[in-house]
Amino acid sequence: MNFIENYYKNIIKYDLLNRFQYKNLKKLPQLKNIILSFSCKNSNTNQIMPSLLALELIASQKSLLTLSKNSNISLKIRKGNPVGCKVVLKKKIMYNFLKNLILNILPNQVKFKKNSLILKNSLVFSELEQQYYLFKDIPKLNISLVCNSINSFELFFLLNSLKLAGNKKSL
Repeated sequence: MNFIENYYKNIIKYDLLNRFQYKNLKKLPQLKNIILSFSCKNSNTNQIMPSLLALELIASQKSLLTLSKNSNISLKIRKGNPVGCKVVLKKKIMYNFLKNLILNILPNQVKFKKNSLILKNSLVFSELEQQYYLFKDIPKLNISLVCNSINSFELFFLLNSLKLAGNKKSL
């Protein structure tokens, strides 16, 4: 068991119970999954393939290519063309990534918007830094945290106790 999962089960869970006074334990807010994604402005394979490989290296899991549902003339995107890639992390892999994020990445540069983190420089991951020449042109990495909280106060309390949120104004 990962130490973050253990920390949630032994400490954060009881803090949530004391703070919000739940009657049902299944209604406690918890992280369901983490979605890592790159969005590319055009369907150029020179930009999509390195970001697809970068996601696989970061998450140690196979990533999926996202295709456009509609055509957009102003962006020069046809229906069915690739526009990005994503990977969904669950359970053990999610907690391992979260541990790496809290210990290694967050002390560096991270911008927090609503329930997603945006990394401007994706080369802060050691897996990508070793092959700089391959990943120097990849776009911003979006990290979305999926949670089952009912309101924003619960979400802020959960993220703050996991040391992910900086201040309440950013949510």
